[in-house]
Amino acid sequence: MQYVKLGNSQLNVSRICMGCMGFGDAGSGQHSWTLDEESSREIIKQGLDAGINFYDTAIGYQGGTSEQYVGRALRDFAKREDVVVATKFPSRTKEEIEKGVTGQQHVAQMLDKSLSNLGMDYVDLYICHMWDYNTPIYEIMDGLNQAVKAGKVRYIGISNCYAYQLAKANAVAEKEGFAKFVSVQGHYNLIFREEEREMARLCKEDNIAITPYSALAGGRLAKLPGETSRRLQEDAYAKSKYDATAEQDGMIIERVAYLAERHGVTMTEISLAWLLTKVTSPVVGATKKRHIDGAAGAVDVVLDGEEIAYLEELYVPHNLVGVMSQNGA
Repeated sequence: MQYVKLGNSQLNVSRICMGCMGFGDAGSGQHSWTLDEESSREIIKQGLDAGINFYDTAIGYQGGTSEQYVGRALRDFAKREDVVVATKFPSRTKEEIEKGVTGQQHVAQMLDKSLSNLGMDYVDLYICHMWDYNTPIYEIMDGLNQAVKAGKVRYIGISNCYAYQLAKANAVAEKEGFAKFVSVQGHYNLIFREEEREMARLCKEDNIAITPYSALAGGRLAKLPGETSRRLQEDAYAKSKYDATAEQDGMIIERVAYLAERHGVTMTEISLAWLLTKVTSPVVGATKKRHIDGAAGAVDVVLDGEEIAYLEELYVPHNLVGVMSQNGA
């Protein structure tokens, strides 16, 4: 495994981040394909053995049970100082807004609940799960800064935002002397490259780490067109992101398969090897042990310039869907 500094932080993270949305009580959340605790522990243990020290979860994953599973496993299998733990908090709810709960109070309440779920005194990276159009950004940044000053959070990040929003938030932080976002977690992979328009350029200039989710497009980049999995069959949200471009995406996926055969590696390794030339540490979900092997192996796969161009040349623009299609209206 290789390691790198996470943007403008002092965190040394593995080039692969384990995404933990696939862990948690399936009866507590929106996904039926998640792993129970025993199976989750096996995957986390294998990740640690492979040198993965970076784990990403969220309070919203399976009603908080993902955080609970991750926290217990890491306490049993690793020293706290040897792992980098990231979790995420959602926007204020309508009920909170009606009750007058401020952004600062919301951040504090969400963080304390996550720390309780994880069984930890602090998190290394606390991530705003998506831009909150109903809360002043000053309140969010102030709340996060208070968490950093209290020692409950080491660094902060954001997910699901536009480049202008990230720049705006960090400008507020700089003006007020608050902690700045050191990372951004957006939707980015070989068949969804919209982050290259503006976000990647901003992050390069400001040394903000990109830790994209959906690194394998919900498993599409790990399988030949037509092959399926339980998640591909049941995750309607992920499915909606690629339906309109399935034919063009399929041609790119066939090129992934070709290079995998040429290199004697898996499609996962080729897809992630490409992404590793663009970002700091992709968030890779794992629900089977072979997923860990493929992710860890990608770090050692080297693609030359011609191969990278071969993978990229058929790309067509994709529409923004889900949370990124919202405009705050």
